[in-house]
Amino acid sequence: MDIISLIPSFGGFLYTVLAFVVALSVIVAVHEYGHYIVGRWCGIKAEVFSLGFGPVLLSRRDRRGTLWQVAALPLGGYVKFKGDANPASVGQADTPGLDPATRRDTMHGAPLWARAATVAAGPAFNFALSILVFGAVLMVRGVASDPLTIDEVRPLPAEVQELRPGDELLTIAGREVPTLDRMDGFIAELPVAPLLDYEVRRDGDVVQVRAPHPYPALVTSVTPQSAAMDVDMRVGDVIVAADDVPINVFDDLRSAVGRSGGGTMLLNVWRATEDGGRYDDVVLTPKRMDIPTADGGFETRWLIGVTGGLFFTPETKTPGPFRALAYGAEQTVFIVRSSLSGLYHMAAGAISSCNLRGPIGIAETSGAAASQGLASFIWFIAVLSTAVGLLNLFPIPILDGGHLVFHAYEAVTGRPPSERALNVLMAIGLALLGTLMIFALGNDLFCP
Repeated sequence: MDIISLIPSFGGFLYTVLAFVVALSVIVAVHEYGHYIVGRWCGIKAEVFSLGFGPVLLSRRDRRGTLWQVAALPLGGYVKFKGDANPASVGQADTPGLDPATRRDTMHGAPLWARAATVAAGPAFNFALSILVFGAVLMVRGVASDPLTIDEVRPLPAEVQELRPGDELLTIAGREVPTLDRMDGFIAELPVAPLLDYEVRRDGDVVQVRAPHPYPALVTSVTPQSAAMDVDMRVGDVIVAADDVPINVFDDLRSAVGRSGGGTMLLNVWRATEDGGRYDDVVLTPKRMDIPTADGGFETRWLIGVTGGLFFTPETKTPGPFRALAYGAEQTVFIVRSSLSGLYHMAAGAISSCNLRGPIGIAETSGAAASQGLASFIWFIAVLSTAVGLLNLFPIPILDGGHLVFHAYEAVTGRPPSERALNVLMAIGLALLGTLMIFALGNDLFCP
């Protein structure tokens, strides 16, 4: 093996690492800024705001006396408040003789409500980032509106395709096109055929045209770390056959993958090119995946990691900011619920523990998301931000959730835990977190 042959793999590795560092840095910066700014609003002075650990690469001190720095190891960050014994805000520095006014701007001298708000702000800012990103994506993409009108037609290998942008769909295969909220059931009841009759309103006239089934086996997204990603399938690919059996609609593909039982599949894929398109054969092996269901449970299925959609994009309108934020909140809540449900089902043995991934798996997913474009990468950052916010709320000493438990104890008893108890609990928390990280890293290395 020569060195030149390693360059593409090395370049891909660097790309993955860079994507991971960028994603993590954004999320950590937002999380720690939440601690910082709410602490400042609550009258607590921040001495250091650090993005990363280890040797300091860049630093500057602002007019409030806070040292802002970028360190060499971009695997986290911290805010060290006045009075903290260390960056983890565990224990109190030796500050004898402080008068009450001066002590008020330290972390340990601030009122309980101020300390609790400062701690909770980190995860809260992570959730806020997710909500804003999800909402912004919806505003950029727009929302399809009734009546269903074609904005753009995607390339297909069909011999006949007579739909045009601007056509308003009236009927398909003799059935009246319903409102968008009933579209899924309508499409499921359409005849499974390569071509169907459409009735459309075009330039004020009602005309009859022929076009493919509205839901062909068209790839509209590719899941990172999936079988499809492994063989470089792309958005816009159309799967026309699986193991030499014709695929007319996306449900045909779903059934073929399910019948494979995880065996190797031969897919014939059409891909648009500048001169019309070409057919390629790809060989892949579906992966067994645990998929969250609407009732909060999970179902295990064989998947290749592609999602489908209409072969045309409908005309859209930009939603208002309140609807966009509501959508962002719904997405964030869905991720939180799915994550908690997944952890519960893993602990109960109902689904594989391989669903828990560590830094290598997250880095690979970061690179895969970045390779699909900026929009996909930004969406991934929002998903990961929700996960980081949720993880930090777990009642484990050393995490924000553990600190909140200590504050709750103080609220109930009127006094904080003793320094000795804090040290013991923090050691336990560090051991638990370390064990979890080692387990997740093992999954990265040994799970399929």
